[in-house]
Amino acid sequence: MKYFYVLLSGILFGLGIAVSGMANPAKVQNFLDIFGTWDPSLALVMGAALLVVTPGYRLIFSAQKPRFAETFSLPQKSDIDRKLVGGAVLFGVGWGISGLCPAPALVAMLTGIGQFVIFALAMLTGMVLYKQFVLLQGSVNTATVNTETNNDKR
Repeated sequence: MKYFYVLLSGILFGLGIAVSGMANPAKVQNFLDIFGTWDPSLALVMGAALLVVTPGYRLIFSAQKPRFAETFSLPQKSDIDRKLVGGAVLFGVGWGISGLCPAPALVAMLTGIGQFVIFALAMLTGMVLYKQFVLLQGSVNTATVNTETNNDKR
């Protein structure tokens, strides 16, 4: 039953993106072009999303625990560091240049149009490479710590 709700949520989200026009890069770029062909309609989409999410958020977190898990899994880290700011800048620049953010890119990829497929594949490749880089960094840091610990014992 859990996976049915996951699938239903994904379908609903994808339909919302498609109907709102967020899968159309030109619409997103026009929203960001405030001194040119500005299109404020995506502000209405964002406002409507907030109207739906706000009561839903309150309803979900008023429960003792999630329906399909033992506890709520929320981020524990709250500080702002270089990785967070750098990632936000990279995300914003990529969104502004391409007109697509990750979820709409995946929805648009389903159209089979080459530019969307290439964008989504490049995005997914970047995610995999980053994950591999982080794992490599973790193993380097662990090896360094182990070496330093062993040297201290001598």
